[in-house]
Amino acid sequence: MDMATQVDESNSNMALGNLIAQRIAESFQHQITFAEYMDLALYHPLHGYYARNAAKIGVQGDFFTSPHLGADFGELLAEQFVQMWEIMGQPDRFTLVEMGAGQGLLALDVLRYLRQTYPAFFKVLEYIIVERAAALIAEQQHSLKGLSGEMGDRLRWSGFEEIPAVSIVGCFFSNELVDALPVHQVMVDGEQLKEIYVTTQPNSEGTHQFVESLGDLSTPHLGEYFEQIGIHLLSGAYPDRYRTEVNLAALEWMGDVADKLHQGYVLTIDYGYSGDRYYNPMRSQGTLQCYYHHARHSDPYIHIGQQDITAHVNFTALERQGERCGLQSLGFTKQGLFLMALGLGDRLAAIAQSNATDPQEVLASLRRRDALHQLIDPGMGLGNFGVLIQSKNVESRELLQGLKQGE
Repeated sequence: MDMATQVDESNSNMALGNLIAQRIAESFQHQITFAEYMDLALYHPLHGYYARNAAKIGVQGDFFTSPHLGADFGELLAEQFVQMWEIMGQPDRFTLVEMGAGQGLLALDVLRYLRQTYPAFFKVLEYIIVERAAALIAEQQHSLKGLSGEMGDRLRWSGFEEIPAVSIVGCFFSNELVDALPVHQVMVDGEQLKEIYVTTQPNSEGTHQFVESLGDLSTPHLGEYFEQIGIHLLSGAYPDRYRTEVNLAALEWMGDVADKLHQGYVLTIDYGYSGDRYYNPMRSQGTLQCYYHHARHSDPYIHIGQQDITAHVNFTALERQGERCGLQSLGFTKQGLFLMALGLGDRLAAIAQSNATDPQEVLASLRRRDALHQLIDPGMGLGNFGVLIQSKNVESRELLQGLKQGE
């Protein structure tokens, strides 16, 4: 990192820290929930991580996602979208809503593949990107510039609140979105469930530092959350000082998606667990983690606005919330199995049978083979990602290809 970048990061870090400290000073009891702290650290429009660090996402950045490994991930997802359209009777307008589109790589891969391979579907396709961060929107629009000219208003950006209720016929989908939604943190304190708040205290340099404090739950929804998923943290099975996360924002998000979907599907890909695995008594420090300069650690109070902060996804909570909001759960599987069912194995076999002799072609084939293996390798993490598919007002009993196993 050059000196100018270091100075820029330091100044932004200080500015955001001061803004959060001011928010705390103005808040009741001079403390804010961890969810509010995380929201500011990630999404503040000027100094938040996603507002400033689009270029730090990727294989060489703080973290990378499946689309960074090549076009195959998006192309296989496109195969699933085509089948969804066919199951629904090939409606004359099918809308894909990608929520949290990163740098636009997945959209680019999906749209290019559909244009080339399924022109009839591409002709009726509308693609909406929902993104909060201005820096990421700019990068997405740059990546998709050519397709924007071709598709016109069939490719557009929208605020989530701008999508009318019961208006979407198609599929809402996301890849590594829910893990970055702000979470509350709670702790078992004797025979009570307490919430972890963020406050400030002076340090030796005469400035503030962020510290945690325990208090009563900020909302009854936190207690209701555990009742809804059948987890009882005060049953005696969990050790004292057991701490974990509650993603109320994910429940609100799922409810909004269900409200805006008229007919079709919701496809959610992320890393996480079922509820009983998430809240295992042995997982006594929760799942919160931070990513900074290629390294993972667990301190969210440093590098403010310069590091990613995430927590694993409770897929049971998403399923239950979807069911309460009118969605039907079609299946939950692992990304490795999902992609294999959509044809990743065939792609690997084709590479193995290649007769290429040109050194550059051979090298490209080896790199692609490695990328495909990473998409399904549980040891790399990506293969163990969860894939949840839900539907609304889809009458067909035909099983989605991505949920088929062992065929």
